[in-house]
Amino acid sequence: MRTKYQGSTKVKRAQLQSLRRDFEVLCMKDDESVDEFFTRTLAIANKMTAHGERMYESTIVEKILRSMTSRFDYVTCAIEESHDVTTMSVDELQSSLLVHEGKMKIHKIIEEEQALKISNHGRGNNNNQRGRGRGPSRGRGRGRTNSNTSK
Repeated sequence: MRTKYQGSTKVKRAQLQSLRRDFEVLCMKDDESVDEFFTRTLAIANKMTAHGERMYESTIVEKILRSMTSRFDYVTCAIEESHDVTTMSVDELQSSLLVHEGKMKIHKIIEEEQALKISNHGRGNNNNQRGRGRGPSRGRGRGRTNSNTSK
């Protein structure tokens, strides 16, 4: 019985070491959403807790802030400056980052729409207006007027 228990202890230690390594190297992927990253992070943290590791919420919050992609740099700095990270909950951090991610998506959509408007500007609906002048003329002036007809 004792050898069986010790064997499982060794297995648990090995698994815990593997989870610690996974937690250390954890970084947000470029195409990953905030929700997906939080899910992945909390899954590892929960497995570590199940294997006997004490996981403090502040440790998880700090890890998440360090592991965000560069597009969140100024947001993470603002959060660190305006909040006490040691007392901040994971839920608070997640909601702050989700709000920012939503704003980023809206700005991206607006930029794409403006880019489409710019790329389509000047195409179609041009009424055959070419050259420098106004109207459909060929840009060679108004033409010669006959002095006899202008009186």
